[in-house]
Amino acid sequence: MTQHFDAIIIGSGQAGPALAGRLTGAGMSVAFIEREHFGGTCVNDGCIPTKALVASAQAAFVARRHQDFGVTIEGPIDVDMRAVKARKDAIVAASVNAVAAWVKGMPGLTVFWGHARFTGPRSITVNGQALEADRIFIDVGGRPLVPDWPGLKDAPYLTNTSMMQVDFLPEHLVVVGGSYVGLEFAQMYRRFGSRVTIVEQAPRLISREDEDVSDAVQDILAREGIEIRVNARCIGVAGRDGGIAVSAECSEGEPVILGSHVLLAVGRRPNTEDLGLDVAGIGCDERGFIEVDDQLRTKVPGVWALGDVNGRGAFTHTSWNDYEIVAANLLDNDPRWVTDRIAAYALFIDPPLGRAGMTERDVRASGRAALIGKMPMTRVGRARERSETLGFMKVLVDAHTKLILGAQLLGLNGDEVVHSILDVMYAKAPYTVISRAVHIHPTVAELIPTLLQRLEPLVS
Repeated sequence: MTQHFDAIIIGSGQAGPALAGRLTGAGMSVAFIEREHFGGTCVNDGCIPTKALVASAQAAFVARRHQDFGVTIEGPIDVDMRAVKARKDAIVAASVNAVAAWVKGMPGLTVFWGHARFTGPRSITVNGQALEADRIFIDVGGRPLVPDWPGLKDAPYLTNTSMMQVDFLPEHLVVVGGSYVGLEFAQMYRRFGSRVTIVEQAPRLISREDEDVSDAVQDILAREGIEIRVNARCIGVAGRDGGIAVSAECSEGEPVILGSHVLLAVGRRPNTEDLGLDVAGIGCDERGFIEVDDQLRTKVPGVWALGDVNGRGAFTHTSWNDYEIVAANLLDNDPRWVTDRIAAYALFIDPPLGRAGMTERDVRASGRAALIGKMPMTRVGRARERSETLGFMKVLVDAHTKLILGAQLLGLNGDEVVHSILDVMYAKAPYTVISRAVHIHPTVAELIPTLLQRLEPLVS
C-alpha cells in the first residue's frame, strides 16, 4: 500500500530539518527519510567535530608556548587522544540529539529509516514501503572521494569520516590532499604530536586561492614542522612494515614517503548513484551532482535538490541558504535565487583564512580596473598582543563603482572579521562605508578601515 504525503524529504543534512519545520508549520504532512543518522556531514563528521578537534589542538599548541606569555608550566605537555575524542563525541552527540528531538517533535511528520530510491517522478520506496508526494526534496549530501590509485584497495587508509573514530596518536600521518580538509587535519595532528607530511598534486597548496595566500599558508604550516610535498605525480599506496608507503614522484624529496597512517583528503562526491534518479528522469552532471536551476529545482517539476548534492556549494552555510531559498519561493511569495549569494568560506587552520567574493586572480582575469589594499598582520595591535602576527589582509575594490569585489583575510580572527566586509558587499554599498567607520580599539576589525584608506591601483 502506498502512503501519500504532501512532501517527502530525503536526507537530514543542514537543509532538511529546517525545511521540514517550515513545511509542517504550514500544515503539510511530511515523510522524512534518513538512512544513517540525523544531522548530516556537518554535525557528524564535518564542521562540528573537526572544529572541536581544532580547539583541542589549539589548546595544546598554546600550552606548549607558555613561556612566550610569561607562564610557567612544569613538566611536558601531553595530549590524551581518548579524552580529546570523548570531548568531540559529547559535542557531536548533543548536536545530533538536538536535531533528532526537533525533527521527531514536528507535527505531521513521519520518520522513515532506510535507503530511499525513486520509482517514478513522484514516488519513493524505503525498506519496501512505497511513498508518494507532490513535492520531493533531495538533501542526501556527499562523502569522501576515494580515487582509483594503485594499491589503494589493498592498503588501509583514513578519510575525514573514519578519522572521527581515531582515539590514538598516529606516529606519522601522511595527508594526501593540500586543500581545506587536509590542511585542517594536518595542523591539528601535528599539534597533537604526530609527525605530518602533506602530499599535494598541484604546484602549491589550496591552489584555488591566490599565490600569496598559498605561500603564506605553507609558511604557517612549515613553521610548525609539517613537511610539505607539492607537484606529486603517480600517487600510489602500499602496506609496508606495519605502516603504509605513499609513492609520490615530486620535484623534490624522496619518491616514497613511509608513514604509519594515510589520510585521503582529495575531494568529495555526491551520494546520487544509488537513488534511482534515472527512473525519475532527474538529471546529473558528469560528476554526479544533480542539475538544478537558480531556484534549486530539478528538471522534474516538483522535485528540488538542496545542499552538497546539487554542486552549487559545499558548505553548511550554503546548504542552509538552499533551505532559505526554497522556503521563500515555495511558502513566502518572496522570490530568491542561488545567484543572490556571494561566495564566502573559511579555512580553519590557525590562524584562519576568511574569504569573500573574488580573488585577486579572478579580478585580474575579469579585466576590470580595480584597487587593492594589503596589510600584514604585524600591523594589527590585537595580533601583536596575542603574539599571533602571521598572515595578512587583502581587499579588492572596483575602481569605478567603489564596490568591494573580494577579500582574503589570513590571520587572527580572519574567519570572523571577514563578515564586516561581506555584509557591506551584500548591501551593495561603496567601500567608503567601512573606510569611514569608527571601529573599536584594540580589535582586529579596526584595521579594515585603515586598509581601505590605503587602496592602490591594481597593476596588471
